Amino acid sequence: MGLQVSLKKTVNGFGLDIGWEIGNELAVLFGFSGAGKSMTLQLIAGLMKPDKGRVSLDDTVYYDSSTRTDFPPQDRPFGYVFQGLALFPHMTVTRNILYGAPAVPKGEKMDRALEMIRAFKLTGLEDRYPHEISGGQQQRVAFARALIRQPQVLLLDEPFSALDHPLRLEMRQFLKELKRDFNIPVVLVTHDLHEALMLPDTMIVYSQGRIIQAGSPEEISRNPSCKEVALLVDRTDIR
Repeated sequence: MGLQVSLKKTVNGFGLDIGWEIGNELAVLFGFSGAGKSMTLQLIAGLMKPDKGRVSLDDTVYYDSSTRTDFPPQDRPFGYVFQGLALFPHMTVTRNILYGAPAVPKGEKMDRALEMIRAFKLTGLEDRYPHEISGGQQQRVAFARALIRQPQVLLLDEPFSALDHPLRLEMRQFLKELKRDFNIPVVLVTHDLHEALMLPDTMIVYSQGRIIQAGSPEEISRNPSCKEVALLVDRTDIR
């Protein structure tokens, strides 16, 4: 079962035509910039509408062009962390986290927010604003906001791209712990070879809107399917 995706979308001459499925695992979408990885996440989340395709999780279909099924984003059980984090600068840590819980019953919202604050080691920062906390703490707020609604899948669009190397190492470990603690499928878009090879159970390699190889990082690194994959997984400069 798990998350099953089959999507077609053309935008400004770029055509996406992909299909893949994952179970309860951490999967990385990897490839050169502009290959369609972030677009895939937006289509899964309902932030963009496919031209054709299907998105399902276990027994529930959230998008199917053939039956005109199309759940709005707020009714899809997908948490989303954007590349720029998209924290509101005029909101405190607590208010930013609460923003991710519009459908949570009113009487439960604050308890849920406090639970997230404890889980993501943000205690003592509740009343601070994004510019008053560190980059790593901002990352944790963004994850807490995505998870407060208790999603069944977490979608991550290059959440660590703006971090310096030491903090990036810290957040990679944080992501491993998050996957273990919340026990839901995670789909991570990254351009970082170390993340692509060391973090996931499954690696899905994109090229110009198509999938050119999928499998474990070890399999892909050992047996790249073509020159482009070989170039992408070249470990020469890995840190």
